[in-house]
Amino acid sequence: MTVMEHSSPRSPVEKLSVAQFEVIAQAAAREDVTLEYLNGEMEIRTVPDSDHNAILMWLTRQCMAQRADLDLNVTGQGLKVDAYRKGRVRPDGLLAPVDHFIGQGEWADPRGVLAVVEATSWDVDTNARDRVEKAQAYAACGIGVYLLIDRDDDSVTVHGEPVDGRYRSITTLGYGHTVEIPGTGIVLSTGELKRYAR
Repeated sequence: MTVMEHSSPRSPVEKLSVAQFEVIAQAAAREDVTLEYLNGEMEIRTVPDSDHNAILMWLTRQCMAQRADLDLNVTGQGLKVDAYRKGRVRPDGLLAPVDHFIGQGEWADPRGVLAVVEATSWDVDTNARDRVEKAQAYAACGIGVYLLIDRDDDSVTVHGEPVDGRYRSITTLGYGHTVEIPGTGIVLSTGELKRYAR
């Protein structure tokens, strides 16, 4: 008896469009998940834990003390990313001039954003999402700095100099070092982050 290969009668799955994603994201607005859309695929993020939120509050205090003319938006403002703005993410933090996001709606244009901040979560896809895909998406948008607070290895990574869809300057320092957010005049003393290490 010979086994014959045949094609499935099903057609290949089409990727979700941005418009379809936005309808789903609006309908799924709940307190325990956040939806994002990168590389044509919808991703689900769980709500951050208390240490994650404490890290963002620490960063907010640092930014406010040094640059009162800038806001670190940690309210879940959506951002259009990816090539030709076909992606949608909700960064943990967006550093921009005060009132920058007024009138931009749920999904803002990345122009004018000085830095994007992410603090890793304990999700299984953190490596692919936070360390790879988002770095590529933010660089492709021309966002000057991507600051990653990595709770897996207790480090802060500063991605800078976006060129051709990637950051050319990447510096990783452990908690306790002084970290500068390029182009902002903000210098972070990261020793306090040791309090949130597991």
